[in-house]
Amino acid sequence: MQLGRKSHCRAILMTAAGIMAALAVGPGRTVSGFRDAGPPGLPIGTTLEDFFMPGTQPDPSGAELTPIVSVFDCLLCHADFDDADPPLPLDAEPYRTWSGSMMAQATRDPVFWAALTVANQDADFGGDLCLRCHTPAGWLAGRSTPTDGLDLVHFTADFEGVTCNFCHRMVNPMYIRGESPVEDWQILDDLDIEGLVPEQPGSGRYVVDPQDRRRGPYDLGDSFPFHFWLQSPFHQESALCATCHDVSNPVYTRQGDGSYVQNDLDAPHPTMDKYDMFPIERTFGEWAESQFANGGVVFPDGRFGGALPDDIPIESCQDCHMPDQVSPGCRVPEFDDHPDMAAHFFNGGNTWVIKAVNTLYTDGDGGLNDPVFLDEPTGLTQQIIDESIARAVQMLRDASDLELSQEGNLLNVRVINFSGHKLPTGYHEGRRMWINVMFLDEAAQVVLEHGAYDFGTAELTAGDTKVYQAKFGLDAAAAAKTGLPQGQSFHFLLNNVILFDNRIPPIGFTNAGFEAVQAEPVDYTYADGQHWDDTEYRIPPGATQALVTVYYQLTSKVYIEFLRDENTTDNRGQIAYNQWVLHGKSAPVDMDSALIDLVPSIPGDLDGDGDVDIFDLLILISNWGRCAEPCPPACFADLDADCTVGILDLLALLANWG
Repeated sequence: MQLGRKSHCRAILMTAAGIMAALAVGPGRTVSGFRDAGPPGLPIGTTLEDFFMPGTQPDPSGAELTPIVSVFDCLLCHADFDDADPPLPLDAEPYRTWSGSMMAQATRDPVFWAALTVANQDADFGGDLCLRCHTPAGWLAGRSTPTDGLDLVHFTADFEGVTCNFCHRMVNPMYIRGESPVEDWQILDDLDIEGLVPEQPGSGRYVVDPQDRRRGPYDLGDSFPFHFWLQSPFHQESALCATCHDVSNPVYTRQGDGSYVQNDLDAPHPTMDKYDMFPIERTFGEWAESQFANGGVVFPDGRFGGALPDDIPIESCQDCHMPDQVSPGCRVPEFDDHPDMAAHFFNGGNTWVIKAVNTLYTDGDGGLNDPVFLDEPTGLTQQIIDESIARAVQMLRDASDLELSQEGNLLNVRVINFSGHKLPTGYHEGRRMWINVMFLDEAAQVVLEHGAYDFGTAELTAGDTKVYQAKFGLDAAAAAKTGLPQGQSFHFLLNNVILFDNRIPPIGFTNAGFEAVQAEPVDYTYADGQHWDDTEYRIPPGATQALVTVYYQLTSKVYIEFLRDENTTDNRGQIAYNQWVLHGKSAPVDMDSALIDLVPSIPGDLDGDGDVDIFDLLILISNWGRCAEPCPPACFADLDADCTVGILDLLALLANWG
């Protein structure tokens, strides 16, 4: 259903105002009932200068930059495909598919708001680095200062996240003669005079057409009557996505020994080279060093690419996240179908936040807004939500494959990455993948389980399985400056060291390439070309089958509790936590699952050579005693699976001697 634009806008403004009034506390403010401020070293004394990035700059007056218009300016032609005559395919309707994405809800995401508060608590004006990508309309109009987001209340487009008008006004910072619109030359020349042309993509270094001239990959013809348009191949290139999916912290500078040291404050980064800054996330960099960016990858099973033929290589971010459809881009009947109309899905692995957005902005929750505002200001319906989540689940399942094999007393689990980046990718904020193994007996009863997850408490038994994740933290110098403990932390604007990263690299991975983009494995090893990982599990006595599942979780319990507990100046963390609980505690998605029949092996054959002899006895003796806690997946010589190598294991071995 398409609502009238005025009622839609009024609903958004009133709803946004109600929510932001409930959140009306920010850096330096106190609210009765909240804990005292954090460590004495916080917030660090940064200014907007420390977070400066080249590109188009905010223009609060609107004199030089036509404001980003609301998505409701686009609905007449780019929505309600099912009402067209004849009806058009909904999978290609730009508004419907976009509205169900986290791009559309980037400024409504309660987890974002909680993280924004922590950023501002940790570093003065730190929220600027977040807002420039989560609300480009608000940032460009100067409403992101103060950086707590409270000035966004009265403007519809600010709460529409990454909008149609913003993306389709983006200019390729690298002018390509014969490809870029000629108008872009003047735009970039004007920026160059001020030294503002971005030399690298990332961290919201975008260039936006000062005029409302909308770009896309198609030639719309001289007679196109609806809005100014320019043909731009940039909108089918991954470099556009890099704008907000390669994020660096400009507060730190990389040293010769590989460490990161805080800069002198109240000044832009001394080099403005993102590879001199601390890497917050490197999704684009991971893609750029993969085979996807260097020749493409063919998927004969057609798992990616939409309407693309199965023998066409998958090359760009858009090929997977905006898969091609045969459809027009608008509902005006005289415009022909495009064979490569990009569906505006933008799905990744987010399966629960879209439901939280719908609850907070339409149903009313915890006093955030009056429940009378049920005008669907988010553009969400239950069907759109369900379709979006289903696409995200399918994206996760397409991203990996699972292979099982047995060698002697060991089960090998191989997880293969078929995504165009690390698996999982993005910032480490609670995102993780793990292997669950259930060994079953002849009656299909569980003999032993690794990687058990309690869906009620959201607790993962992580010590006895493989968990794919990254861990960031503070070194001794950063800890001393901030008053926070050294080691792992979720304080993303203060972190200056990567402690661990075993996420699986993509096809085409090389250690040198990933090191060049600050994305190399840490405290873990992958060989050049390896886009899979193997984990061995010792098969317990009595097991005849193994059921293996690979799970992905967007928001772990430890991360959401961090946001709840560290929000000391407002209630955003509690709001995010409440929604996490309400919507299933970010229930893990089963990416892959497989069952293998196990060949009975000889108890005591520890080296897997088919007999029990002196070599097996030596292995048992060398492992004598208590296994490490928690008991590891392949605790050698623990034949009775009690996490101890002792007399019972020795007796079992001797009973099968020879």
